[in-house]
Amino acid sequence: MKLETIDPNNVIRETNLSGTKYQGKVRDVYDNADSTLTIVTTDRHSSFDRVLAHIPHKGQVLNQLSLWWFEQLKDIVTNHVILSVDANTILAKKTKPLPIEVIVRGYITGVTATSLWTNYNNGQRDFGDFTLPDGMVKNQKLAEPVLTPTTKSDLGDENLSSKQIVEKGLLTQERLDEVNAIAIKIFKRGQELALERGLILVDTKYEFGLDDDGNLLLIDEVHTPDSSRYWLADSYDEAFAAGQDPKSFDKEFLRKWFKDNCDPYKDATLPDAPPGMVLELAKRYMEIFEKITGSELNCKN
Repeated sequence: MKLETIDPNNVIRETNLSGTKYQGKVRDVYDNADSTLTIVTTDRHSSFDRVLAHIPHKGQVLNQLSLWWFEQLKDIVTNHVILSVDANTILAKKTKPLPIEVIVRGYITGVTATSLWTNYNNGQRDFGDFTLPDGMVKNQKLAEPVLTPTTKSDLGDENLSSKQIVEKGLLTQERLDEVNAIAIKIFKRGQELALERGLILVDTKYEFGLDDDGNLLLIDEVHTPDSSRYWLADSYDEAFAAGQDPKSFDKEFLRKWFKDNCDPYKDATLPDAPPGMVLELAKRYMEIFEKITGSELNCKN
């Protein structure tokens, strides 16, 4: 689909299906009163723990790209998908979600309050499970991927160390070790497959749940432009040498615009996202889907 044919008003803002509904920032989840959930990925665009805009075809990209990645990772970890219902919707196994989000980072970057670069630039060196040396610069590659788990809260995420997770009773050490090992494995698989397609998987967020037998499942979404940061691989070396950000295929540029034009954490009312940026982000979502999967996005509307 060409950029000029995208209708900025053709978006899914919310849904109204049968069943008990939980509305997240991006997904509408319906409890089917059995062992399944119906999950609809809308076009709501969330950053800074709030909805900033509505991006055409975003929900379809997130849903279908996650389905592609779940298939690539299923030999490492089982996922919650039962079947794809339509472009934006899946039927999923009901799980008990773990009370943490697992953030895996391969580079020191970011602009949000919980990002590695923000905290490092403010003087932090000890991150609980690892320590970074002085003298690092923004967008530098880490020697090995690191884990920076956070709480899950509508009031904002809080960084946690492994010790805090166990001490707070959020997870046992055994379960945490399992989660961490799987997270690193699927991140490295993601980096390998992304690089084959000319992309750098910079960092990402994973969510896990437990089935009735206590088995760990990968849930929510995986390696999408919402949960992950991607750079164009052939832009990295030159940009890094110049102290600039590599060309990005994620939502970082819209985050930066809001950071520059308001306080997205504190302001009660935010400015409208510029229409040109909304369309550009829609284009980027579609481009990254096609670049990763090798298939054209068949826009449903």
